[in-house]
Amino acid sequence: MKMELRHLRYFVTVAHEGHITRAAEKLRMQQPPLSQQIRALEREVDATLFVRHPRGVTLTDAGRAFLKDAESILSEVEHAKLRARRTARGEVGRIAVGFTTSAPFHPLVARARVSGLRDGRLDVAFIRSGLVDPEGITVHALLQEDTAVAFPAKHPLSKRPALALKELAEEMFILYRRPDGRGLYDVIIAACSEAGFSPHIGQEAPRIVSTLNLVAAGLGITIVPASLSRLPLEGVVYRPLKGKPALKVPLNLACRRDERSAATLAFIDLVRKLKS
Repeated sequence: MKMELRHLRYFVTVAHEGHITRAAEKLRMQQPPLSQQIRALEREVDATLFVRHPRGVTLTDAGRAFLKDAESILSEVEHAKLRARRTARGEVGRIAVGFTTSAPFHPLVARARVSGLRDGRLDVAFIRSGLVDPEGITVHALLQEDTAVAFPAKHPLSKRPALALKELAEEMFILYRRPDGRGLYDVIIAACSEAGFSPHIGQEAPRIVSTLNLVAAGLGITIVPASLSRLPLEGVVYRPLKGKPALKVPLNLACRRDERSAATLAFIDLVRKLKS
């Protein structure tokens, strides 16, 4: 006899019931075929698993040892089936997520995230702007984030609870600028123009965290996504922008256009629901 999972289930049921007839009823089968299967199983393992009594059966030492392993095997099989079902539904699985925070905002990071999507190293990526080359990539717009002004700690305007963009017309700006000219830099320039002034730009930095270090040194002010104001930096005070024009920065979710992973698709669906 070639041992199958059903033979283990037969054995475990008999061991738990302590009676072949009751086990047969529970298994919805006849008692003689069940007895034959148990004896065949004993021949297969080359050991007596039960001691037969007039009113039932008890496990031998070999039977008790076999029961522990049989229960473990059946349990793992059930877990395997459950994992497969949950994976098929996208409830479990591995997702490689790339994201932009308001600290490591280096251009190379943004380019690597999109490259990672295309070559399969990433499944989804949170990005701040659209893509210059969107081939094979779908970008889902998630939200428009408010912005805040970062002042040197002793700046007079830092005493105000909030400011309108036009109140910054005479300030020296320190801006983060990507080489492709896209992203936060363009958003700030356009908003300042709408507010009626062209910002005085003292310095441009390759990373947004670099702009904050220059602000802390007292060299000017900068504008950052509001989420960054949750990260304290000595010498920097954040104040929200209010009024019109509203200066907001986008947060998008990028993924491969031909994505088929159930886990990844479920993640995308969840994120899109959470943003609404």
